[in-house]
Parts: sequence; C-alpha cells; structure tokens
Amino acid sequence: MNGLSQNLTASVTASVARIRASGVAPEIAVVLGSGWDGVAGLVTGAVDLAYAKLPAFPRLGVAGHAGSLRLGTLGGRPVALLRGRQHAYESGDAAAMKGAIRCLAELGCRALVLTNAAGSLDPAMPPGTLMLISDHLNIAQRTPLHHEPGNGRFVDMVDAYSPALRAQAHAAAKTVDVRLHEGVYAWVLGPQFETPAEIRMLGLLGAQAVGMSTVPETILARHAGLPVLGLALLTNMAAGLSGERLSHAHTLATAQASAESAALTLAAIVAAIAPTPASAAPA
Repeated sequence: MNGLSQNLTASVTASVARIRASGVAPEIAVVLGSGWDGVAGLVTGAVDLAYAKLPAFPRLGVAGHAGSLRLGTLGGRPVALLRGRQHAYESGDAAAMKGAIRCLAELGCRALVLTNAAGSLDPAMPPGTLMLISDHLNIAQRTPLHHEPGNGRFVDMVDAYSPALRAQAHAAAKTVDVRLHEGVYAWVLGPQFETPAEIRMLGLLGAQAVGMSTVPETILARHAGLPVLGLALLTNMAAGLSGERLSHAHTLATAQASAESAALTLAAIVAAIAPTPASAAPA
C-alpha cells in the first residue's frame, strides 16, 4: 500500500468511527447538489457533522453547498445526507469525493442517490423539470480511479444508474404528482459554462442535460459496489437554446424556485426505493 492509499484508509477509518458514534446507521446516502438542500429540513432526529470534522470528506468552495453531513431519518429510512460536494473544477481532481464515497460504502449504505442542478438540451424538459439520469457522457474524460491497484479499477459502467432504482423512483414520484423525465447527462469539467457550439455537439452525442458534477461520484460508487440513482434539477436551457444569460447566481435562483417540489419528490423516492446490494468491483 503506497502512502496515498495509507492516508486515505486512515482518513476513512477515522471518519467512519466518528459517524458511527452518532448512533445512526444510514441505509441510503444522498449527495445534495444545488437546489436540493431543502430535503435536509425534512430529516427527523438530525445529527450534523461538519465536513471539517471528517478527515475523509472534502473542503468546499462553492456557494449553495453547506459542507456538512446530516444523519437522521427521512421517510422512515436512516439516511446520510451529504450537503454539498467538491467539484473537479475546484482543484482539477476528479477524485475529490473518493474519501466520502468510501465512507458511505464502509458504513453499509445500500444505495447512493446523486443530485445536481443541470442545463437542459431538450425543449420538452424546461427549467424546473426533474430528470432521472439514465446514462452519462464523460466528456471531460477524467477518472477518479487513478492510483487504484488491481483489476477492480476496470469498472463495468453498463447500467451505472440502476434500472431497478429508476423504476422505483418513477413510481414514488407519481405518489406526489411529479413527472420524472429520463435522459443522458453530459459531464463537462467547467467552471465556465459551455459554448453554443459545444451544446450542439453534446446534442449530437445524445445528451439531454449537461452539468459539472455527478459522474466522478458515480464511478467511485460503482467501484465501491454501491447502486446509484441520479437526479438532475434542470435550472436553465443550455447555452444558445434561449435568450437568458447563464451564471451561477441564475442557477441558484432557479433551483431555489423549484426547491420545495424537488425536496418532496426526493423524500418520497428515498422512502420508496429498495436497493439490492451490489457486489464490489473485483480486486
């Protein structure tokens, strides 16, 4: 084991011990992206741990991300809500969330729900729409699995977003009168927004939404054997598809306008999904 692996293992061990000391054994983990933090207010028996107190967790630098872990009960399920993520564009490191994802697997979580705010490439999915991620395009062609030893790094990404969890999410959303769309999410590095030419390219490649997160975490989760469900809150039409000027402030404002519906839908999904444990990647 090299020094990097030893440091990560020690950080994960220390973080897991602190989380277990809370008395909550989370069954479902959720990473809350922009516009999704409202669901944290629906958690009962909440225990908050700042990322700064968990050595395997990242330090955040983006508005709209609280930087804390909320443990408690949501929809009758013990949960761990990660209130924010570190994006690859902040440091150039696609593995920024590796320690946190490893902790979730070590804690025995049975599924990981990844949420984000994204731009829409599909006129049928206007701002305010919720989209289940059916697959992704790793446009950045970066991986969080550099320095991983053995054959486990060659992760099978077919059905990276669990079809079973997606079917359960659709059913759950209907109970709160919300229609979930489905589509392919394109991950771009950022932090700059895309050009209209890039959006035309992504459309030709089959993307329905575009954003700057989620894919590294999906790869990490699949490497750790965690089933994944991905949810995008579409906050704007992508560059060149409308007359609006894109900015992070605009993303946050639009996300806030849809926050209540997104939170209620996410709570219903967490209450309903029944993940089947996935086997970890081979060593």
